[in-house]
Amino acid sequence: MDLIRAIIIAIIEGLTEFLPISSTAHMIFTSSIFGIQEDEFVKMFQVSIQFGAILAVVYLYWKKFFNFKNLNFYLKLAVAVIPALVLGKLFDDKIEAVLGDPIPIAIVLILGGVVLLFIDKFFKVHTIDDEKDVSYKSAIIIGFWQCLAMMPGTSRSAASIIGGMQQHLTRKAAAEFSFFLAVPTMLAVTVYSIFLKEWNHDGTMQKGYDLLLQGEHLKLFLIGNVVAFVVAVIAIKFFIGVLTKYGFKPWGWYRIVVGIALLVYFTMFNK
Repeated sequence: MDLIRAIIIAIIEGLTEFLPISSTAHMIFTSSIFGIQEDEFVKMFQVSIQFGAILAVVYLYWKKFFNFKNLNFYLKLAVAVIPALVLGKLFDDKIEAVLGDPIPIAIVLILGGVVLLFIDKFFKVHTIDDEKDVSYKSAIIIGFWQCLAMMPGTSRSAASIIGGMQQHLTRKAAAEFSFFLAVPTMLAVTVYSIFLKEWNHDGTMQKGYDLLLQGEHLKLFLIGNVVAFVVAVIAIKFFIGVLTKYGFKPWGWYRIVVGIALLVYFTMFNK
């Protein structure tokens, strides 16, 4: 993977990570369309540049993340992230196997879009409009909702926002709690992919940091994270405005159209 392709992947990550449209699906499809070989470094790169997106949330909501007097904020996030940490470790191999088959991912993209068309009608009671009013019980329930995104194509953002609305959060409050929850979730995934997970590279098992130190990998990693950060800052601001004004329908239609297009592409033109 060269620098141009790395930047393209990073832009896709920054644009889609916090939107309910599945960043994983978009990166997989982008890699295929631009002829990016899905080797072990590319797989790790797609995961590890989430670190840049994490920093975008911390940057935009720095008052929340650096208000150390608000201990409940950190404890709620810690409770909410537990399901993803446990189930993610248990199903890591199965998740990676699905990543190699774009057809079910495209199908999930379409089905998720249909759900988003009607989600505002499913959950009409919104009594919580601020993160501080989220109970610990609601936090862990939202954490379990987030685990639905372990099926690539679902969207971590969509699953956790829907979970928030099911727990009576307003759309804006659910979206922001989803952003906050993304920080420990994606930080854990990034740390795991770089420092703990072993990748089968050139017939040998190597840790992620060993891959980063080969050739220009470290440069691509650093540039990719910077690009993902900048783009994610813009995307988050844009998403909150659209979500507050129009709800989930625009994203539902987007998922359906893109999912159908990609299903056609991978079944007819990319065999």
